[in-house]
Amino acid sequence: METKENKLYKQAYILSLFTIIYNIIEGVVSMVLGFKDETLTLFGFGVDSFIEVMSCLGIAVMIMRIKQNPNSSKSSFELKALKITGTAFYLLSAGLLVGIVVSLINQQKPDTTFWGVVISLISIAVMVWLMKAKKKIGKQLNSEPIIADANCTKVCVYMSLVLLASSLIYELTGFAYADIIGSAGLIYFSISEGKEAFEKAKGKACSCSTNCHN
Repeated sequence: METKENKLYKQAYILSLFTIIYNIIEGVVSMVLGFKDETLTLFGFGVDSFIEVMSCLGIAVMIMRIKQNPNSSKSSFELKALKITGTAFYLLSAGLLVGIVVSLINQQKPDTTFWGVVISLISIAVMVWLMKAKKKIGKQLNSEPIIADANCTKVCVYMSLVLLASSLIYELTGFAYADIIGSAGLIYFSISEGKEAFEKAKGKACSCSTNCHN
């Protein structure tokens, strides 16, 4: 008969798989609509969703590893996932910066940011639910890595809030630089996420929680 602990680990694994599927769908939709409406913040948000997929794959492997051996060290896949994720976040930051410069030079403005409002609201609702669900399971298992993962989901919420704010401001006021300011906000969080990923790969304590599993 399956133990309560195994059931909780299975739930944590299912949540990580759900996060992967959700981010893939969110990424495709955001990039397509962002490109179509010439919304740099929404397009960058979509790219971020795909980067999160790699991070989530590493987390899914981590959960299975901890279930089998709580005291084991990170696998080679987890380390590679962290390094690839960190590099991708830095590349996203560079790409967004180039996009900002091009937008300023060409005086480019989005056709509409309506879909940015819609996607960000959905993302906030989903990520807050995921954050609470992961944290609840992490506390029940007394697992610092799962709790840390839940806390790191806050960054996804912050990014969604940046997208929502910039999209709403532009949609309601037509303020020309709202999309650019939103992109700058994504750059800040992308750099933070990139740094976080490399620190985890080196085995340093992550800022998302007071303790990280090495």
